Amino acid sequence: MNHDAYDDNYIRSILNGVKSIAMVGASPVNVRPSYFAFKYLAQRGYDMIPVNPGHVGKSLLDKPFVASLLDIGRPVDMIDIFRNSSHIGPVVDEALKMTPLPKVIWMQLGARDDAAAARAEAAGLKVVMNRCPKIEYGRLSSEISWMGVNSRTLSSKRAPVPTQGMRLSLNRTSLSGGETAASDRAAKIKNDLA
Repeated sequence: MNHDAYDDNYIRSILNGVKSIAMVGASPVNVRPSYFAFKYLAQRGYDMIPVNPGHVGKSLLDKPFVASLLDIGRPVDMIDIFRNSSHIGPVVDEALKMTPLPKVIWMQLGARDDAAAARAEAAGLKVVMNRCPKIEYGRLSSEISWMGVNSRTLSSKRAPVPTQGMRLSLNRTSLSGGETAASDRAAKIKNDLA
């Protein structure tokens, strides 16, 4: 798998195929990026599970925090890792101990660990690195165009204004693939410097 550029159909199949998402590094602080992503995905109908040992006993949008992936106690389709690249390996290793295994490991913007990705893929999981599911969902559904952003998707119909709990179609035609050149260049430069 080329983790420098993802085909839109690969991302689309993941976002269409998962129902439950455990977000490692979720925060109840409403100005943190993980809060926005968690809330957005929950509003799109995903069953969100906040994972953060520092917030056990609290809840995020009425979902109780759990300390670790192994504390979830039910199947999870996707692990969304909202942690620094240096913390990804142990999270992936913990995910690989889950029964049943999740289908997807997703690493947020700026997060990449090729060795952890290789371990996950060897176990049969799909992997996405340096992407945000919130951004990808908005781009592929053309919902992001409501904010004036070019989503690079084409349709003869304008995307409807999203409402609470509304899940938009991710099946719009992409104009030029799923590459986001700026983020790909930034990740390459960061990796080259490391």
